[in-house]
Amino acid sequence: MDEKDLLRRSGGPVTQERLARELRELGLGTGDTVMFHTGMSALGWVAGGTQAVIGALLDVVGARGTLMVACGWNDALSYDFPTWPRSWQDAVRAHHPAYHPDFSEADHANGRLPEALRRRPGAVRSRHPDASFAALGAAAHDLMADHPWDHPHGPGSPLARLVEAGGKVLLLGAPLDSLTLLHHAEALADAPGKRFVEFEQPITVGGKRVWRRFRDIDSSGGAFDYSGVVPPDVEWPFTAIARDMLAAGIGTRGATGAATSHLFDAGAVTRFGVTWMETRLGGGARTGTGSPART
Repeated sequence: MDEKDLLRRSGGPVTQERLARELRELGLGTGDTVMFHTGMSALGWVAGGTQAVIGALLDVVGARGTLMVACGWNDALSYDFPTWPRSWQDAVRAHHPAYHPDFSEADHANGRLPEALRRRPGAVRSRHPDASFAALGAAAHDLMADHPWDHPHGPGSPLARLVEAGGKVLLLGAPLDSLTLLHHAEALADAPGKRFVEFEQPITVGGKRVWRRFRDIDSSGGAFDYSGVVPPDVEWPFTAIARDMLAAGIGTRGATGAATSHLFDAGAVTRFGVTWMETRLGGGARTGTGSPART
């Protein structure tokens, strides 16, 4: 879609001032701590691009507020790299750069905003190489500190701290399946068949490159088998959970530029997600039991 099409679809240029006004109408306010996911192309033609989006969010939450994004690491090694040919493994172990919160690029699959935000002066990024987050604002250090090496979506994680802080989640033109906070619900849910992964990544510790082994829910392949509890036409189960959440009156919906956006209370998302998973999948198994899945 070219710029003229974007302009026409959005009713003209989407400015920082316009975005700020529409975000306030959606329910975002001064002092809020908000994790956001953005579909830039859905918004229309944004004058100023990613910096205008970040600027609008900062205008709304103010000096007492905090912005948070899911970063990941664009150069994180595949979980299955130990199955690669031995010569490839040896080269990777000898030369693959270590993850560093200050320098390692955010996963491109998460869009342009995470990388733009983590580069902002004053931004803080968490230490986990596979599930890193970044934050900017008053609560940034508290949200990002001591990200657990194992189970990085569970208790003590930036997601858990977002909930504890009474934070919000904004899908700014982003699809419902991008509701990353539901991985925190997966980590907490007491339901059978929970799937785990174990993997290795090089990290920076005390200025030195070291290899470390990690354990997490299978956030890429799915922490549970949802095939029997979501419609067959739903590609990712978070879409079904989010739709049910909205139908239950959780979250607000509004226009931002050319897009439809959603704003949720982080605690409500987590509680609804845990209950949904335990009810649909059947409770009884304790989180963390069983053998980890290998990928």
